[in-house]
Amino acid sequence: MNSDNDIIVASLSEASIMEHLEEIKDPEIPVLSIVDLGIVRSVQFTGSSEEEKGIEIAITSTYTGCPAMDMIAAEIRLLLQTLGFKKITVTQQLSPAWTTDWMSEAGKQRLQAYGIAPPEKRFSIPADGVICPQCGSSNTKLLSEFSSTACKALYQCSDCKEPFDYFKCH
Repeated sequence: MNSDNDIIVASLSEASIMEHLEEIKDPEIPVLSIVDLGIVRSVQFTGSSEEEKGIEIAITSTYTGCPAMDMIAAEIRLLLQTLGFKKITVTQQLSPAWTTDWMSEAGKQRLQAYGIAPPEKRFSIPADGVICPQCGSSNTKLLSEFSSTACKALYQCSDCKEPFDYFKCH
């Protein structure tokens, strides 16, 4: 006999799972979802019968050894359990390596509004010229190649004097 959860699980598509995964925010940058960041690489349904039905989510960290990945995997499992899945696999995919090209444009705009300069394809860590997310000036300078996390660099605007993070391109 099918339970209500079995009916819910059977009605979910890959697209609807991705919509649900939008609810999970990056623990280090809470304005970005894991989908915005582009770390969700695939959603696959597993099992051939309703009793064996499960799901596998593949994720790729922004940096190898990122401490947030275990927390993100746990949040994915909890979310999928609330949707009725009983067999859940979250795999960390190392290849291909994550790239800022996988970030959504909406996510890059959210970074800017949050006060973090989004990545620019023209450079990884420039010495200067990153647009200040506070005042819009390009009169900025690199203070440190590493900021609060390994995926960000620390800059300061020479006009408004505010320090800000830059999400590194890679």
